[in-house]
Amino acid sequence: MSAEATQETKCQVTVNGKVREFDGPPHTNALDFLRGQQLIGCKEGCAEGECGACSILVARSDGEGSRWTAANACLLPAAALDGQEIITSEGLGSVAALHPVQEEMANRGGSQCGYCTPGFVCSMAAEYYRPERTANPAVSAGDGGEHECGPNGFDLHALSGNLCRCTGYRPIRDAAYALGEPEPDDPLTARTQHRAPAPVATDIQRADTPTGDLGRFRRPADLDQALQILSTEPQTVLVSGATDWGVEVNIKGARARSVLAIDRLPELRQIHWNEQYLELGAGCTLSELERKLAGQVPLLSQLFGQFASRLIRNSATIGGNLGTGSPIGDTPPALLALEAELVLSSIRGNRMVALSDYFTGYRQTVREPREMITAIRIPLPLAPLTSFQKISKRRFDDISSVAIGYALTVSDGMITTARIGLGGVAATPLRAVATEALLEGQPWNLETIRAAARTMGTEGTPMDDHRASANYRKAMLASSLERFYAQQLERSLEAGQEQNS
Repeated sequence: MSAEATQETKCQVTVNGKVREFDGPPHTNALDFLRGQQLIGCKEGCAEGECGACSILVARSDGEGSRWTAANACLLPAAALDGQEIITSEGLGSVAALHPVQEEMANRGGSQCGYCTPGFVCSMAAEYYRPERTANPAVSAGDGGEHECGPNGFDLHALSGNLCRCTGYRPIRDAAYALGEPEPDDPLTARTQHRAPAPVATDIQRADTPTGDLGRFRRPADLDQALQILSTEPQTVLVSGATDWGVEVNIKGARARSVLAIDRLPELRQIHWNEQYLELGAGCTLSELERKLAGQVPLLSQLFGQFASRLIRNSATIGGNLGTGSPIGDTPPALLALEAELVLSSIRGNRMVALSDYFTGYRQTVREPREMITAIRIPLPLAPLTSFQKISKRRFDDISSVAIGYALTVSDGMITTARIGLGGVAATPLRAVATEALLEGQPWNLETIRAAARTMGTEGTPMDDHRASANYRKAMLASSLERFYAQQLERSLEAGQEQNS
């Protein structure tokens, strides 16, 4: 790929089996591109990934095959789909031959005005084709947890990023739980037996229509090329899942002279275990990590289900969540409790930075302009007592008012190590070091917890905003430690009952 701007370059995207060309301004999102192609099933509701009206299916790699993954078209840059394969609601079925998801939505009365329906259908179709979905799952409907499944194995939280203002959710849930297994000759099922299209090196430069300023979108062929571009153009905006940058573009009108897509760099999409640490590639999406770790890091397992919605987790990356430097990101409190380190890479090589030293101010970090986060390392062994607590106005698909990650080790009734990560209580995520010091070396009992809880309530510098007051945040910090202790006692009792049964 040439380092020079290529005015003639066009992106090619396979949409519903037909190759379509995109050559618009680089800031154009996939939603606007598709609607410009007269595929108007996609709708714009919120333009920030919270309503799901724009949901589409993207073929993503999955081992030797691929899986259909739901994504927010309003956030995805259209150029990021260069060489990729997507399905819109129009490509699922037709009036003469409805797709099973469309048919059940119609039969169960799952649509009134219909504005949100195509997005629901695409998100439902992704869950319909999920290879792990099986009838009579271990998690049953109505449990209220992170995975609430029907008798057909349909995880209702696959729809957590889709909103409906008029139909009511019961008919939509009924439609989801009525779905059977895909037929053997289903073409979209057959498609998953083959790999998704490989990443395409992209370089497109066009003028933004309102301003006339040139913008450039590039997807490098490999990490070395990405670092080389970053070294010569340090003001380049790094974009992975675009769940943050897409909002800036849509809501705030942000434009960049240069955007570098790093979401499909193979070097950033690996997971490695050894005796010393677990290394997570910064380009792994939250959904991919949830699936591939399969509960092996319990603290992260508790986090995943509360991170935004399934639609967002399908695109958002762990490196991107840290890269924003946001004080209310959900991953930092958990990773701080796990004593994670970041691998920061540039053409000069790699350097390790403890996450506790990474944040320096509001959306400010020690990462230099010519560096990028390439991996997150979590030291092993993991602390046995962990918990992730997220206090927000909604149980799911919401930004936290306060988020707390706990990781403790107790030996012979004494607390030997205590690590507590906090979010939403200061200009940066931080460790509750004063509370940690009070806990370590003390007996694991309610008296110790209550004494430390008083200090916990003084950690950070909480402020009043539209999500919560400073006093509320302090109260939540103080009560969270007692809640953590109660959770661990409950788990110990359940474990003992299982052993005795």
